[in-house]
Amino acid sequence: TVDEMMKRGEKVGALFVRLYRPFSVKDFVDAIPETVKKIAVLDRTKESGSIGEPLYLDTVNAFVESGRPMPRIIGGRYGLSSKEFNPSMVKGVYDELLKDQPKNHFTVGIIDDVTHTNLDIDKDFKVQTNAKAFMFYGLGSDGTVSANKNSIKIIGQTTDNYVQGYFVYDSKKAGARTISHLRFGPDPIHSTYLIDEAEFVGVHQFDFIQKFNLADKVRKGGVFLLNSPFDKDEIWDHLPKKVQETIIQKELDFYVIDASKVAYEAKLGRRINTVLQTAFFAISGVLPQDEAIQKIKDAIVKSYSHKGDHIVQMNFRAVDTALEYLQKVDYPKQVTSNRDFEPVMDPRAPEYVKNVLGKIYGGEGDSLPVSAFEPDGTFPLGTAKYERQNIADFVPVWDDVNLCTQCNKCVEICPHAAIRAKIVSHEDLEGAPEGFRSVGIKGRYEGVDTYVLQVDPVHCTGCQLCVAVCPAESKEVEGFKSINMHPRLDVQEKEEAYWNFFAELPWYDRKKIKPTTIKNVQFLEPLFEYSGACPGCGETPYIKMVTQLYGDSSMIANATGCSSIYGGNLPTTPYTMNELGQGPAWANSLFEDNAEYGLGMRLALNAKQREAYDLLNQMEDIIGSDLVQAILTNPENTEAEKEQQIQNIRAVRAALEGIHTPEANRMRILADYLRKKYVWIIGGDGWAYDIGYGGLDHALASGENINVLVLDTEVYSNTGGQASKATPLGASAKFAVAGKRTPKKDLALQAIAYGNVYVAQIAMGAKEQQALRAIREAAEYDGPSIIIAYSHCIEHGYGMEDGAIHQELAVKSGYWPLFRYNPQKPAGKRFSLDSKAPEIPLQDFIYKEARFARLIKQNPENAKELLQMAQEEVNARWERLQIFSNL
Repeated sequence: TVDEMMKRGEKVGALFVRLYRPFSVKDFVDAIPETVKKIAVLDRTKESGSIGEPLYLDTVNAFVESGRPMPRIIGGRYGLSSKEFNPSMVKGVYDELLKDQPKNHFTVGIIDDVTHTNLDIDKDFKVQTNAKAFMFYGLGSDGTVSANKNSIKIIGQTTDNYVQGYFVYDSKKAGARTISHLRFGPDPIHSTYLIDEAEFVGVHQFDFIQKFNLADKVRKGGVFLLNSPFDKDEIWDHLPKKVQETIIQKELDFYVIDASKVAYEAKLGRRINTVLQTAFFAISGVLPQDEAIQKIKDAIVKSYSHKGDHIVQMNFRAVDTALEYLQKVDYPKQVTSNRDFEPVMDPRAPEYVKNVLGKIYGGEGDSLPVSAFEPDGTFPLGTAKYERQNIADFVPVWDDVNLCTQCNKCVEICPHAAIRAKIVSHEDLEGAPEGFRSVGIKGRYEGVDTYVLQVDPVHCTGCQLCVAVCPAESKEVEGFKSINMHPRLDVQEKEEAYWNFFAELPWYDRKKIKPTTIKNVQFLEPLFEYSGACPGCGETPYIKMVTQLYGDSSMIANATGCSSIYGGNLPTTPYTMNELGQGPAWANSLFEDNAEYGLGMRLALNAKQREAYDLLNQMEDIIGSDLVQAILTNPENTEAEKEQQIQNIRAVRAALEGIHTPEANRMRILADYLRKKYVWIIGGDGWAYDIGYGGLDHALASGENINVLVLDTEVYSNTGGQASKATPLGASAKFAVAGKRTPKKDLALQAIAYGNVYVAQIAMGAKEQQALRAIREAAEYDGPSIIIAYSHCIEHGYGMEDGAIHQELAVKSGYWPLFRYNPQKPAGKRFSLDSKAPEIPLQDFIYKEARFARLIKQNPENAKELLQMAQEEVNARWERLQIFSNL
């Protein structure tokens, strides 16, 4: 920016402080010419309560101590929370210095309409460089970022160009928009800011172009590549009006490719990266086409060989066939479309959700002024349902209602609560859209006679887990089940209308349901929905079930990791509330202290409950003896008892109406603590086995009534697949690439050793009924409990649609035995071994996963040795568990 301004004859300069401490006054002052009249100091920090930021204060003090004439010095903040800092903003700072009274303690990069600290920016100011700019819009987990990292390496290593790559994405595990900013050119690249106009823009998800005018990011005469299910003759009629206008006005070279079809035929699922990377090199001409394709294949080998040769070959097939599908669009020179952009948020959402959260979700958060946010920084709950995601290429449809067994396994396994079942009366279905599917109930349920199952096509991620677990398969048509996958665009309109009607149907009365079977529990409303977890995630079904059973009375301490990212990711939140406004109270502290954090919640809850009961007894004359006794004697074991307690608490508040003594005021505040509440401490194996283990041990030893849920993926999933103490013997992971040579820590047996801790090991995909029973027993156990839940993960190296199958194999091989230990039961019946003796050899399970199988290719002898060691460990563990049967 300074170079550009100097070319225009402006007298400006910049000084960068690289070594800040110790601060050298003499060197600092000597570096500033004596002709300098005004200085703006930029700090990338905010020290609340100070009279200025650190570098600003040091600059002022340096001139005071040096004795030199004092220039006019102002200070400001920039770049906090990754806010953009581009050339127009830099120029804005210099423009402020030209004023007679420049603003001190300013901000740049935000719109501060509350304290009015921000500077005016000339957005038309540009810095001219020789670098070419490229932008790529992808979807988290589609491989776009990985492919572009490889592309920038190929260009940098193969040509004489300097290269730069920067990747913008939020913390959602999958399903969020990713933007790759690539530059290359003959000169060193110092552009540490985002691209706002590029020679080439690739849009890797067709749905994006229906919501955003991404063609506007292309320079006039540039290239626009779109991943589209429509070919060159059809695509023009499917573009919004604004996009057509932009393409015509900018005279863009417009290309389409059905990358999703290529990837599907190559059995790559949603990984479209190599297809579009091939198209990019073919169009851009950065390298000769044959050379580019060979370099792409070399990068594929380097990136994916550890996952197995079959993965490499599938990517090769995608590269080889990609160019057959690449088409240039010969578009008309006039606009033919009347389509508007689809809304980013559901039009029925509250105004705050549409106008604030919608802008953030749509990538326009930086345009929001400070006044748009709540003063206390809070965000509303239950807003994930308003996102218009539409990220799945294929979604499940309930095709055959009569074939359906109504087992609700599809509902139970769904990671995002996007498929649900309800039981209603046939009168409730009056006014249903034409074709809305329903069938008579199997089983006896009071007051209802109809079963309905429906998928939300907007929020479904297309993971296929529901279809994989569906047991209802046709005997006439091979592969046809009660639910089957369909192209989303083919069924979207009807299925969305069905879902909107389904969502308004009433939930069945909780008091009439016995939550003892998987089928029944899935008729309870989930209070965890549409999270940012990966498609096919193995962790979220456990959390969803906890909220179905105890969501309205749970307090959750969530360890940092996958579960905190998809659980508390802004701008929208997946934890939601029931119609009474009740839902989980959720908080996230640090990685290392979550158990202590949750224990603190329990202790604070106990203190408040004691105080509430004391006040209740003190005010018995006012509240009434019968009501006090009803509250004190209600065990809240059943849904009817829980609902009665809610009514009792309302009666307490009613009895205190008009009374404003200190005791009455305090009772009103604490009345909700008269309910039974559940404290859940949730985290992954990296927390429970490793970094937070000391705190977990402390919490379990406390004897307090806490419930720990360990979502065990056997690897640090959130940080990229590093080995943890939960990683099993023989598995390959980062920091144990040659295979881990020590057994997995037996966290369950360590907890059992205390004697007073409820312990369970579960795998929902293998034996869902046992998992449900363990969760209910743990919650009702009056003391510490820990559930270790097997969670399949993309780091395991197989398609997530097979997650439940792999869980079943893990149990059948003895790799993951299922059991429950309940200290409250009589001696001899405390330990229940819920899985059978190993039925298959370990290798029949582990070699179906790349984390184990890759060792065979890397070092066959080592793999053979590790397999034998792992099989011996499985056998020894099974023998130990049988001894426990006598406890």
